[in-house]
Order: sequence, then C-alpha cells, then structure tokens
Amino acid sequence: MRAVVFERYGEPAAVREVPDPRPAEHGVVVRVEATGLCRSDWHGWMGHDRDITLPHVPGHELAGVVEEVGARVTGWRPGDRVTVPFVCGCGSCPSCAAGDHQVCERQTQPGFTHWGSFAQYVALDHADVNLVAVPDDLSYATAASLGCRFATAFRAVVQQGRVAAGEWVAVHGCGGVGLSAVMIAAASGARVVAVDVSPRALELARAFGAAQCVDGTATPDTAAAVRELTGGGAHLSLDALGSPATCAASAAGLRRRGRHVQVGLLPSADGTTPVPMARVIALELEILGSHGMAAHTYPPMLEAVRSGALRPDLLVTSTITLDAVPDALAAMGTAPGAGVTVIEPWS
Repeated sequence: MRAVVFERYGEPAAVREVPDPRPAEHGVVVRVEATGLCRSDWHGWMGHDRDITLPHVPGHELAGVVEEVGARVTGWRPGDRVTVPFVCGCGSCPSCAAGDHQVCERQTQPGFTHWGSFAQYVALDHADVNLVAVPDDLSYATAASLGCRFATAFRAVVQQGRVAAGEWVAVHGCGGVGLSAVMIAAASGARVVAVDVSPRALELARAFGAAQCVDGTATPDTAAAVRELTGGGAHLSLDALGSPATCAASAAGLRRRGRHVQVGLLPSADGTTPVPMARVIALELEILGSHGMAAHTYPPMLEAVRSGALRPDLLVTSTITLDAVPDALAAMGTAPGAGVTVIEPWS
C-alpha cells in the first residue's frame, strides 16, 4: 500500500510503498476512505509523543470500510462503514469497565502507538469495543472528522465542560477542534466568544455561531477582552490550540467558579505549563482535561449530526491527496490553518 512515512522527527516525510497491515485477533484492517490532518499529527512528527517508534506512519482520525477482521471479532464484517475514536480502549481494564475508554490504561492510538491512517489501509485494535458504524448518508470525509477533533470538542464542551444554555463560552484557538467547539457550544444555546489570530478563522467562527470574536493580533490581553465582552468572564473556556499563552488566557478569562477545559496538547521542554493558580484558588475555578471520547458515547453526537443540529461537514475546508501530505504536515508548525483538511488516500 501507499503511505506517508517519516524516518526522523522534524524532517520531511515521504510517500512510499509499505507492507499492508494485518489485523490482530481482536482487531480489524480498514480501507481508509478519508482521514483528517490534525495538529496532533504535527506534534507526533516533531517528536513530542514518546509512544512513536521510527519509522512511522501518522494519522489518527479516519473513516473507511472494514477490509479484514480478526478471528475474535464478533460485531463487524468486511464491507461495514466505520469510524473510530483516536483512543482505542482495551475494553477490560478498570477504566474501560467504568466506561472511560478515553483514558484506558492499555489504550492504543493509530498514528501514535502504531502506524496510522495516512495510508490506504490501517489496523485498529479491539474492534468490538472501539468501532462506530457510519450511517449511509454520512460522507467519509465528514465521518473522519468525528474521530478526533469533533468528538474531542463534543466531549470537552458537553461532557467535561457541562455547557448550559445561556452561558458564555470562550474558545481560544479556532482550528478544527476550536471551530467544532464553537459550533457545538452555540448549538447548545451558549453564547460564544471566539479568540484567534487568523481573520479567516474568526470569519468561520462567526459563521458557526460565535456571538463575539477577539483578534489576538490586535488585542494585547485577550483574557481581559473576554471578561469585558462577557460581563465578568466566561462560564466555560477551552484552550483548543495548546500553548502556554492560550492556556493561561483561557483560565484568566473565567468568571468566579468558571470551568477551564484543556483540549490542545501542551508540549514543552520540561513538560510543564504556567497556569494562574492564584486566580484558580481565589475564584474557585475548575481545571479540567479532555482526551477524546469513548465510542459508546457517540450516539447523542451522531443524532445531533443526523438531525442537522450539528454540521461537521461544514468544517471541511479542503481535501488533499497523500502526495500533498508531507508539505501540509510541515506547514502546520507555522500556519495551523482554519477548518478541517481531509486526505483521500485513494485519490
């Protein structure tokens, strides 16, 4: 099969022929019809993820067709249209037993713990626990975006963030995850303040329901701007980018007893990120992490998509081939972009 491979961190990837994957007894091989290009893929390429072993094929948000099933798989067969969360639970550890597959103690992640979906085929583990059926009327491109950024945003806003109608929600960083969060929060009846440095990202945020926008290039103190626009601070705020500056601004823009959800990855030289903890204490703020979404919690999100209340298809702003991935991956370090880029490996 053809796949995007990198041999060294931070150095150009290349498209080449590699062996087809084989399924584990509990897993499947999926023919990849669409896969998203995510900032997490860039982090992996840069060497920020200790699970990656070189050489490596990235890619973790995908949709496609089951090609081959392992001997112990009972719920799926070749030809099934599927997607999968980027965190694949084992189904048997204490966290999985509690329903928390997204923090599975023995989790695997395509594109990180093993070769991923920037390829024509990908192997997925524990299929009966992790696969999600893709409705016939949902395109592969739209379904691919659900596995990471949209499902991640849905859990961050709805499940972890506990959004309520009428609340103010601030979203720092309006890439794929951030724009998904804007859409989901607005559809939940919240009033959204979108913060970004890109005029195009803010334009899309307005289109997807943001009531207010803050241009980070023209606003020295974005947290103060959020507090002013919301009459005292956001009830819920997300760092959807992942940087010390956006993390701190998200927490600093909250009102009393507000909730900060960290969604964007925060790599740093020493593994730490400054957070205004004095404000956290004084205002009794909540600091929450959000790490994907378990497959068994997909139905409410899929129903909202089916009804038209949520339109993840509108987030897809470009489609590229495998051959364009190496340059697009490298460009994410300087220009993360707005919206969702989908790769079609068979084009």
